[in-house]
Amino acid sequence: MASRADAVPMGGTAEYGIWRVILASAVGTMIEWYDFYIFGSLAAVLALKFYPPGNDTFAYIAYLATFAVGFLVRPFGALFFGRIGDLVGRKYAFLVTLTIMGGATFLIGLMPTYTSAGWFAPVTLILIRILQGLALGGEYGGAAVYVAEHVPDNKRGFYTSFIQITATLGLFVSLLVILATQYLTKDNFNDWGWRVPFLISIILVSISLYIRLKMKESPIFASIKSAGMTSTQPLTDAFGKWENLKRVLISLFGATAGQGVVWYTGQFYALFYLQTILKVNTKTANIIIAVALFCAMPFFTVFGAISDRIGRKWLMLGACLLAVVTYIPIYKAMQSAAGNNVVTVKSSRNKVTGAISLTPMTIDPATNAQVPAKEAPNPNMPMLVFLVFIQVIYVCMVYGPIAAYLVEAFPAKIRYTSLSLPYHIGNGVFGGLLPLIGLSSCAATGNILAGLYYPMIVASMTFVVGGLLLKETHGHKIWDEVGGMK
Repeated sequence: MASRADAVPMGGTAEYGIWRVILASAVGTMIEWYDFYIFGSLAAVLALKFYPPGNDTFAYIAYLATFAVGFLVRPFGALFFGRIGDLVGRKYAFLVTLTIMGGATFLIGLMPTYTSAGWFAPVTLILIRILQGLALGGEYGGAAVYVAEHVPDNKRGFYTSFIQITATLGLFVSLLVILATQYLTKDNFNDWGWRVPFLISIILVSISLYIRLKMKESPIFASIKSAGMTSTQPLTDAFGKWENLKRVLISLFGATAGQGVVWYTGQFYALFYLQTILKVNTKTANIIIAVALFCAMPFFTVFGAISDRIGRKWLMLGACLLAVVTYIPIYKAMQSAAGNNVVTVKSSRNKVTGAISLTPMTIDPATNAQVPAKEAPNPNMPMLVFLVFIQVIYVCMVYGPIAAYLVEAFPAKIRYTSLSLPYHIGNGVFGGLLPLIGLSSCAATGNILAGLYYPMIVASMTFVVGGLLLKETHGHKIWDEVGGMK
């Protein structure tokens, strides 16, 4: 049986062992996020590759719908692989998820286009996207639990925060790849260059698999498995019993829903707002987001470490409250920093596809009439980087400690299953729907700030529910819980 000492290394060789665990978990998880986001980052190009030519709007919408499928199936992946992780083991589950994600992404790089394969191309792409979503649904819980069950109780927030960096790092790397591809000629990129980001991921996946195969099972899971204390029905124990289901619901509405919208607002919606509403050049907008992410990423570990000292709950809820109070002023400042005086948007609906297109409008100083805004000629990049950086700091505050909270909130024998579902509903549904809801809100009202109402409402809900019902888990000794099992 694994001993408690295996999970609380304090220095020297043992400390090196912790970093190997973190490296094995974090690299694979970052690659999975990269694979997931590169699909969306290349939407404008790949839409025309995999859907019928002649109607660019339809192709783009169909591709985005395919992208959305990956978000919608994430909770199902959480249930499926969470059950495996609680029945068979954490290590086995996230070896499988990494293999599926890596293989699926590599296949996209080999896919025939619509021109050469007809409807086989988009149908196969949807199936691959489903596999990606299922794999990501199982990956995060496995990585977070695996690391958390190896590290000392008093440093769990700090060590698990390195897993939290991986989602933002994956987005950051995908943006770098997009910027790098712009050095290819347009013809080369359209011909074969778009395949490169997908194909190279198999090299990274292979390295990560090699590292993970050498790792041992989580010492806590090894202990409960050798003692015959694992759950035989993880789904029933996690969601069929009110005591644990209540924890799941409180974690969803009092933590992960708010965390999801803060994460997607500070990174994805900020990028959408710059490109679509403020008409900042696509390359410039990508650079702004990438620089802000690079500067803010170390703060995931800062806030993870702070949560080890002062607690997880109010740090996470404080980020939600700051988002509610400051989003409107921040986005007004972004509007000013763009420099092209966008004041409203007008929407039009395509009669054939039903797609909504937005036209940002500005005021013509000569006539005082609204006219379509031009591309921002000279945006204040340092100010825009700073304003996005502030939003990503909120992301760090709520996301840095949340893995430690989720691990500590649920019992070991159903931990993988229990924490994965609220995490992926909070992020994949509440967070993943934010760009669509934000776009629709702006289109319906003409108000360029209307897209912020949804994340502000959800973050407010999380602040209230979490403030009243969320328990502080800081200081919870998860090995004591295992020792107390009967």
